[in-house]
Formats: sequence, C-alpha cells, structure tokens
Amino acid sequence: MITIKECKSKSEIREFVKFPFKIYQDNPYWVPPIISDEVESFNKKTNPVFESAEAYFYIAYRGQKQVGRIAAIINWDEVKSQGKSKVRFGWFDVIDDIEVTKALLEKVYELGRKNNLEHAEGPMGFSNLDKVGVLTEGFDQIGTMITWYNHPYYVEHLQQLGYVKEKQYIESIFPFENVKPVYFEKAVELIKRRYHLRGVNFTKTKDIMPRVAEMFDLFNTSYANLSSFVAISERQKEFFKKKYINFINPEYIKFVEDKDGKLIAFSIVMPSFSDALKKTKGRLFPFGFLDLLHAKKHSKDVIFYLIGVDPEYQNKGVTAIIFDEYYRTFKEKNIQTCIRTPELEENHAIHNLWKNFDPIIHKRRCTFIKNI
Repeated sequence: MITIKECKSKSEIREFVKFPFKIYQDNPYWVPPIISDEVESFNKKTNPVFESAEAYFYIAYRGQKQVGRIAAIINWDEVKSQGKSKVRFGWFDVIDDIEVTKALLEKVYELGRKNNLEHAEGPMGFSNLDKVGVLTEGFDQIGTMITWYNHPYYVEHLQQLGYVKEKQYIESIFPFENVKPVYFEKAVELIKRRYHLRGVNFTKTKDIMPRVAEMFDLFNTSYANLSSFVAISERQKEFFKKKYINFINPEYIKFVEDKDGKLIAFSIVMPSFSDALKKTKGRLFPFGFLDLLHAKKHSKDVIFYLIGVDPEYQNKGVTAIIFDEYYRTFKEKNIQTCIRTPELEENHAIHNLWKNFDPIIHKRRCTFIKNI
C-alpha cells in the first residue's frame, strides 16, 4: 500500500531533500545538492519566492520505506499576471513503480483542482532561476549543480500517465580550444566605438555585490518577451544574491556598460562544482566547503549560467565584447571545457551566439504537461 505524507517540519523537509540520495547513491552521473542549502530554500519564512508562490512537499511510502517525493507548486504571479491556469510539480524523484508516480502526482492535481487550475506541468521549480525539466537524453553525462538528473523511466511514467512534452530544452558542450578569437576580435573595437561601450571585469566579489540588483533588473528586461518568463521580485533579487554570487569566481562575471555607466549587458559563468559536490555527498562540513572552494578557484570546466542584453542593444554584436573578455580570462586560467545550461529549444537568438564554437548537444530535457 502506498501512503503519501506531507513534509512540514524542518526535519521532514530534510528527509524530503535527502530522498534522492537513496536512489542515486551509486550513480556516477547524479550530482547531489548541498543539503543545508536546499532545506533553507524551502523555508517559507525566509525565501521570498513564497510571497507569490505556494508549495507543498510530499514523500511517498510503501510500508515504512520511502519510495518517492514531489513538490506541488503554484506560482501565483504566473497564474494571475500571465493568465496561465497551471499547477507546477518539481523535485520529483521516484523508484521505478508507476503506481508511486501516480499517487504522488495526484497530490499535485488536488492542489490544482482546489484552485480551479486546468493543467499540471513539470518538473519545474518556483521561478525561472530554479532547475527545470526531466532529462530525456544524456543519461550517461554528468549533471551540474543547476540541473536535475533522473533515470530514463521517469519519462516513461509520465507518458504512460497521459503527459505530453511542453517546453523543450537543449544543453551543449564544447572544448575551449574551439573558441577562435577571429570570430569576434575584429568586431569588438568597432562595436565599442560605434555604441560607446566598454567591458567591465571584476576580481573581488565585494565589488560585484552593489550591482547585483542592477544585473537582475537587466535580466528581467532581457527575457520579458519569452512566453514562460516570470519576473524576479526585489526580495528575490536579494535572496539570489546571497544564495549564488558567493559561489561564483568574480572573474567569471562580465559587464558591458554604455558611456554613462549604465549596464547594457552581462554574463555569469560558474565554475563546475559537479566533482566537488559528489565528494561532499551533500554536506559542507567538516570538509565539503574546502572541495567547493577549490573548485571555485581551480575548476577547468565552466558553465555558462546567464547572459542578458538590453533589448535596445540586441542584434548589435554586443556579445562579442563579452566573449572577448571571457577568452582572455579563460586562456589565462587554462579552461578546458565550456558547458551551457538548459536553453529553450525555441530561443534561436541564444543558440546563434555559440554556433561558431561547434557545440555538441549532449543532453535534452523537457517539461511535461497534462490537463487535470
């Protein structure tokens, strides 16, 4: 018999976070989260996402054994501002038993029907900066700290239960040696002179912090036209600032400014923490933080996390300035591999940025949707 238990207390939420360790402990491609960090992100008193979203966390049991988990989520900004009658599900992990999947998803449907919503979509998090999508290709590729990994049967379960693909994402990879300056170096000085722009580099995190809100404002502006985009609130900006910026080598954040010092483009690249996180087994102490600190400074693999360009400057070659700055930084640090985070398959403007570097698509993922 399958029973579903809602997780409310901190200890129960911790059990929710730790469940994937049970089914992926021997999987070489799964990258664990930092347990304490994920527990804190589900704290409804401190995470500002809960000002505009509600979420419920469930663990499935067969007898006394944990066999699955799921989060049922409503992003009310999405429902009210965009008119999307959707209940989300995320943090979905399950053993290979479709009855468990069915029982977990029923909790999602209950929340949706209670609020007169029409369909369920997932897996996805609370907002656009959370993890998204179930892996459909690339099961033999190591994950990252900002993506979910899953077994192939997750897709089979969802399809058998009547789900169809909704948003599709690609992830690609290319060796740094594929980056040839000839593709952007001639354009850089011309673009700088024509639009009176300059690249801005950082060496200290404390110099970036005062401008993080400005960066997220530009992020909201840059992606506003995407159909699935929900803007980040003021409190969320502060939360993400504390959550993410300290993880990033400051040399991997690049700005482009106009003649008045206004930010018109930015990019965030993260060192790969995958190997370090596998060593930590989800724990910062006693020595896990040392592995992460080493990766922050010395990882030879980097992940292109975010890039944003003011709509006024899109299609004007501004990314050439960003690539030029990264080329010099990565060459100095002997970077070997460049990895792209999930990008919507429909976002051709982003894909075109990388075409000269001969990227190889090594993973695909998607969200699934079903009327309820």
